[in-house]
Amino acid sequence: MLYRLIARNLAPHKVPLISVVVLQFLSTLGTLYLPTLNADIIDNGVVKGNIGVIFGLGGWMLLITAGQVLCAITATFLSARLAMGVGRAVRRDLFTTVETFSAQEMGAIGTPSLITRTTNDVQQVQMLTLMSFTLMVTAPIMCIGGIILAMKQDVPLSGLLLVILPVLVVAIGLIVRVLVPTFRKVQHQLDDINGVLREQITGISVIRAFVRRDYEAGRFATANGALTASQLRAGRLLSLMFPTIFFVVNVTSVGVLWFGGQRIDAGHMQIGALTAFLSYIMQILMAVMMAMFMFMMIPRAAVSAERIQEVLDTRPSVVDTPGALAVARLEGRLSVRGATFKYPGAEDPVLSGVSFDAAPGTTTAVIGSTGSGKSTLVNLIPRLLDATEGSIVLGGHDIRAVTLQSLRSAIGLVPQKAYLFRGTVATNLRMGGPDATDGELWAALEVAQAAEFVRSLPDGLDAAVEQGGGNFSGGQRQRLCIARAIVSKPSLYVFDDSFSALDYATDAKLRAALKPVTTHAAVLVVAQRVGTIRHADNILVLDEGKLVGQGTHGELLESCPTYQEIVTSQLTDEDRETAA
Repeated sequence: MLYRLIARNLAPHKVPLISVVVLQFLSTLGTLYLPTLNADIIDNGVVKGNIGVIFGLGGWMLLITAGQVLCAITATFLSARLAMGVGRAVRRDLFTTVETFSAQEMGAIGTPSLITRTTNDVQQVQMLTLMSFTLMVTAPIMCIGGIILAMKQDVPLSGLLLVILPVLVVAIGLIVRVLVPTFRKVQHQLDDINGVLREQITGISVIRAFVRRDYEAGRFATANGALTASQLRAGRLLSLMFPTIFFVVNVTSVGVLWFGGQRIDAGHMQIGALTAFLSYIMQILMAVMMAMFMFMMIPRAAVSAERIQEVLDTRPSVVDTPGALAVARLEGRLSVRGATFKYPGAEDPVLSGVSFDAAPGTTTAVIGSTGSGKSTLVNLIPRLLDATEGSIVLGGHDIRAVTLQSLRSAIGLVPQKAYLFRGTVATNLRMGGPDATDGELWAALEVAQAAEFVRSLPDGLDAAVEQGGGNFSGGQRQRLCIARAIVSKPSLYVFDDSFSALDYATDAKLRAALKPVTTHAAVLVVAQRVGTIRHADNILVLDEGKLVGQGTHGELLESCPTYQEIVTSQLTDEDRETAA
């Protein structure tokens, strides 16, 4: 899986890939040829006192070394570019795939895990790609070439390799075998610590308000300690690898000098041949070291590749159906029939058998206790979730029969959590309408009761917005999100508890200003406050996922006990007398 992932993203770079292999091959050949020249200098130059041989072969050695260095630098540069290209392609594919996920897939994998997979996991694959071109190409050539040239120098002495290499491979193989589950555990613990840290940074004000600093510090310390323990275990295993390799290398050097000296003394071998043989033995062992270093990286990268592939192989539950129509403009007439939603594996549905109609120019409100299914109903309309039963029709088309692009461009959604993106006020508003003029942005701000505070900002529409809109209050963020929906000029406005941070006066002004703007569009409002929805044309009352009442404010006060309880819990005596 690991190398399939790398190979798939290397496919567009065939010419640089071939260049890297050729350059690494030439560089390694130079490394292998230098000990032979050095042996000739010792045997024919130094021993025989031939200065011409020394300078002639020495010049060739310098020339080969210069070419080898040039090839190695160029190959490393191209390898780095290829590795960065693989990382960029994998991150792009991950991001593109995650963008298609519905709320169901996002919840199943989890945001912290997706962040880790897009950053740390991709980095592991990227580093392995780089090492593959710089080490994996060189190591086999150097090992095989070194064995051949060592045997050319002295075959009997080469018998040492039959003992050395198996010992080295078995020792390192045992260490690598234990590393695989350790690295897998490390990646999962990175997810955990990412989740804890993200939660604590996001909820820092709550932690301070409830004096939970010590408790949260303990949670982080637990996650951090588990990660540290796993990484220390991996570090200890890795620390065994290099001493093992160097022990074998040093024992081999002693063995070569011992047995080689005896062969020279017996006249079966020359001094230059012994130095060349020792160099080739070192090169063979260095090649094995490089291979072992790769094997050290492969387990962690393999785990990361599995996690990346898991995301890439996840098929979103909400996709364009075959033959879906691309409709330029959907009319704002909504019809919901028997809408039911049940999470996979759940015993009971979150939403069950909800039916209602919403016509252009009318306001339909949804109210109910926490967990009654209000937000689930809202998420079904733009297909952030897909209904498991029933049908939803917008503008005369079943929402599954049109493309997601057509459906969502017809809906102006203001989510429960008012979220702004880093940039400016203008760039956030133009997410609703990229071609909107400044005049249209100000008009939308006027309707959303946000024009006054935006004008008070030093840069007006160009005022900076921090990530998440952290430099604005909750009410300001909500009004800017409402303005963003107005800029899109949709056929259906969906406000998911989008007035909760507004005071009653601002709420009333905003609803009054919305009426002229939404004449040709249907409006669906989810709210907790009765005061926000009491003038709606139709009010839906949800309780435990079921529609228990539907009608106007006055009708529900007479016929729906659940609505009566909600009203009783919110309105003062004076308000109840007025309502009656």
